[in-house]
Amino acid sequence: MLELIGVLVSYLLLLLGVLISVAFMILFERKILGYIQVRKGPNKVGYIGILQSFGDAIKLFVSEQGIPIASNFVPYYFSPVVSLFMVLLLWSVIPFDWLTINFSLGGLFFFCCTSFGVYTLMSSGWSSNSNYALLGAVRGVAQTVSYEVSLALIFLSFIFMISSYNLHLFAFNQIYLWFTVISFPLFLCWVTSILAETNRTPFDFAEGESELVSGFNVEYGSGGFALLFLAEYGSIIFMSYLTSVIFMGSGFNFLMLNMMGCFFCFWFIWVRGTLPRYRYDKLMYLAWKIFLPVSLNFMVFFVGALIMLMFYA
Repeated sequence: MLELIGVLVSYLLLLLGVLISVAFMILFERKILGYIQVRKGPNKVGYIGILQSFGDAIKLFVSEQGIPIASNFVPYYFSPVVSLFMVLLLWSVIPFDWLTINFSLGGLFFFCCTSFGVYTLMSSGWSSNSNYALLGAVRGVAQTVSYEVSLALIFLSFIFMISSYNLHLFAFNQIYLWFTVISFPLFLCWVTSILAETNRTPFDFAEGESELVSGFNVEYGSGGFALLFLAEYGSIIFMSYLTSVIFMGSGFNFLMLNMMGCFFCFWFIWVRGTLPRYRYDKLMYLAWKIFLPVSLNFMVFFVGALIMLMFYA
């Protein structure tokens, strides 16, 4: 019973840390983009702008919640809530060396939650009853079908290698050699695919401001808008930490995990400040003609190596 309470408290503390880190991630992004674009970042509220994100959050949550008259109220209202809930649920699979939930099927749970995130995007776009929001949702769903196939195959390659879905074993099996070293092409495919997974530049087609007037979330304001972007930035931080676990094996080394996680968070911002938005059909070509063959070949290689090992053992 005490252990169960310890797990619950540690998980709640983890979620609190995630929500606070989202605020600092937004501030970090605005500062870095300010340096990249040679302009001032946020620096007015509090000491060097520390309270800027908290001020924005308070402003959003105390604003009046406007609901379009022709919208479908229930999915419109609950889509942002479910979206944030799924992202917070995802954090339970990250392997820490202190009391948190230890999933033996963490990899499977990860794909269930990320796949469910598409439904919240689709639901929020459709229920708004706006053409721009619907177009953003349709584009987001089509994009998801393209990259999630190769994303799953990349993950499955490592699953076959370590013969387990448990993410704790990813950290355990990379004590002497990182998976990045033995599968660098897969690493490049993965980090590109997670940009599409999190709807980030250059693959932010669901939120293209120049074409869709902010995309699937165009009808959201105040609290709903805040929840959607909490979910998006929480997903960015989660993907950064997951990448460091899968490819750098930094699950049990708390300092290493945080350092690599922060680096990948910076990398997300760096890409946004550097690259223009991709053309839509080019993402499809990239996912189906480049990522899919590479991930399939690596998976066949790892499966073959596993069979040979079992045969000679």
